[in-house]
Amino acid sequence: MIATATAVAFVVFSCKRTLDEAEKIDLTKTPFQRVEQMFVVQTKNGNLQMRVEAGLMERYENDTASYELFPEGMEVYAYSEDGALETMLLSDKARHYKQKNGLEEYWAAFGNVVVQNIIKQETLETDTLYWDQARKEIYTDCYVRMFSNDGFMQGYGMRSDERARNTTIFKPFNSYGVVVQDSTKVVIDSVNFIGPLLKK
Repeated sequence: MIATATAVAFVVFSCKRTLDEAEKIDLTKTPFQRVEQMFVVQTKNGNLQMRVEAGLMERYENDTASYELFPEGMEVYAYSEDGALETMLLSDKARHYKQKNGLEEYWAAFGNVVVQNIIKQETLETDTLYWDQARKEIYTDCYVRMFSNDGFMQGYGMRSDERARNTTIFKPFNSYGVVVQDSTKVVIDSVNFIGPLLKK
């Protein structure tokens, strides 16, 4: 009988110790979901629209919002209507924030953010980039630079559609354009051209 009482006391003590440890955990700072090597594909009517890859995703929740962190970076690949790879986004870190009342939701990419529009052959680089899904646009107020076949642009602040088809850089400075001209091209003035003099 004494042995049984000791065993019960040991179990109760062990459970209390475990409960004390559990009470120390802050659930708002502990991910309730963790996904390694995440691979997500979005399609519409059987056509590939977007592909997202991330080494690690951690989801957190509190009373008012939920958010996902991508501490190892994220890669996003967007496809055109005919299925061609059109836009690529790479970043060192990313975050998806969503309020539970539905009033606010956004994606943010941080650190060495690179956006490439492969079809237009444009590359945009910045440190922080936001994506508003409702408005279908990407934007930043940070320093940004863009390389294209037409030249180089840099400035502070940028807005574009989510596919980076029409990019506007605000507060540009020290930008330059590239003019390509064929020096071997022969231009004939057909209005003023008389032609060779004929021998009499």
